Amino acid sequence: MDIILLERVEKLGGIGDVVSVKDGYARNYLLPNKKALRANEANRKVFEANRARIEEENAARRGEAEKHAKNVDGTQVVLIRASSNSGQLYGSVAVRDIVEALNEKNADVTKQMIVLERPIKSIGMYDVRVNLHPEVSVTVQVNVARSPDEADLQAQGVDVMAAMFEEEAAPTGFVEEFDPNAEPGEIATQESEDAPAEDGEEATSDDEEQA
Repeated sequence: MDIILLERVEKLGGIGDVVSVKDGYARNYLLPNKKALRANEANRKVFEANRARIEEENAARRGEAEKHAKNVDGTQVVLIRASSNSGQLYGSVAVRDIVEALNEKNADVTKQMIVLERPIKSIGMYDVRVNLHPEVSVTVQVNVARSPDEADLQAQGVDVMAAMFEEEAAPTGFVEEFDPNAEPGEIATQESEDAPAEDGEEATSDDEEQA
């Protein structure tokens, strides 16, 4: 279906562009959300007659979004979730969870603004894009952790899962002494300084004095 865009649509075009899209995308999203008109002769005339007003209203919304962006860009939110020892969440973090966390910080965003390619299913730090306007987007940081302490570490740049695995793999502190001359199964022992001399060894200084 050919349509006339009434606002910028990512990967399609800007205001006034005539583009071809799949019928379902147009009927289910673009047309009902007033982002486009069917590209027929009547709608072309209507658009051109109202083009100046449409562009002016878009510029006003863009300006408001740019002001809004200053309060949202770089916002960090913490979501505490249970997970397995490997860091996989029991469940996932969805758009709704992010919106609720952001709005608790007065971000004033909606689900339609959040761009999340796929649900978050493991602990870690995630950069998430928020489209405040078709021409204004910001990035927020979502810190998914198992506890507030872990969230603090992740915020400082610590990979808590890697640190946990390193700690589990660290030696216990007991290292068996290696004796290359020991027989198989024999425990290595440190030779005492006052151990008796073996046959054939030189006499000590005390033996020389007695002689």
